[in-house]
Amino acid sequence: MKVFKVSAQDADQFEEVELPEPVADGHDLLVKVHAVSVNPVDTKVRRKRAGRVLGWDAAGEVVAVGAEVTGFKVGDAVYYAGALQREGTNAQLHLVHEALVAHKPEKLDWLEAAALPLTALTAWEGLFEQLQVPQSQVPQPKSLMVVNGGGGVGSLVIQLAKKLANVTVVATASRPVSSDWVHSMGADHVVDHRGDIPAQLQARGLPQVDYIFCCHDTARHFPALARAVAPQGHIVSIVETDEPLPLGTLFTKKASFSWEFMFTKAMFGTPDMASQGEILKHVAELCDAGTLRGTLTERPGELSATSLAQAHQRLESGSMVGKLALSVGQG
Repeated sequence: MKVFKVSAQDADQFEEVELPEPVADGHDLLVKVHAVSVNPVDTKVRRKRAGRVLGWDAAGEVVAVGAEVTGFKVGDAVYYAGALQREGTNAQLHLVHEALVAHKPEKLDWLEAAALPLTALTAWEGLFEQLQVPQSQVPQPKSLMVVNGGGGVGSLVIQLAKKLANVTVVATASRPVSSDWVHSMGADHVVDHRGDIPAQLQARGLPQVDYIFCCHDTARHFPALARAVAPQGHIVSIVETDEPLPLGTLFTKKASFSWEFMFTKAMFGTPDMASQGEILKHVAELCDAGTLRGTLTERPGELSATSLAQAHQRLESGSMVGKLALSVGQG
């Protein structure tokens, strides 16, 4: 089978390699990959792991199951985000633990489905597990700010917060195209994260917000977020930093800060690891019901060493809105 590895000679390039077909064992599914998506985590790992097969978003068809698999069968159309410690999805065939997998949304094509899993899991866990935003069928007197609402995660945080939690959503965007995008996702207000965020919130009648979901440059934005969060409010971030954060600025507000990292459950085999498959199942149902919209905006073609390198460059340009996905040929 074909796989696409980071070049050992140039971390900005990929190379096509032929490897033996993997064998499904235990709780693993062997998936014929039809589409993959590229995420910021791919670009970060690329620079640290020469010779690694990257990619963690995939949509495809189950072609074999391990002896202990109970939830899937050969022929099932599935989607998932996989595990960081295992080889990635930039391949024709891929092994994944069944606990991390769900049946693909029926109303989405392969590319649209491949664009969802990692961002949907990150958005769901950050919103409902870390921030602990209550779900509600009626409008709530609470507010949420999404920093970098135009990205893949932010786009889904906005939708989930509006559709399932019924809170007021403020999204940050720094360009007209991203501002239009976050409005289309359901944001009630838009502010520019390059400017004075608390002042812009005040101008929109929101002196402070109850929840903040940070998807961009945690260290840079943290002072503004500490000012913007309400007393007893909550901040979650998905962007790691080596810089110390001034957490003491949250003390008098009795506000909390936490990290969201969707790979944690699979990496440590946590007791709730199977919740990821359940979340993706629910997300698929919401997509098929028309409650959630897909976030795919770019389809640059078929997976190859060249197209993969170009996709990474596209993400690193900082100008992406929504998600990018590549089809996987089997020839």
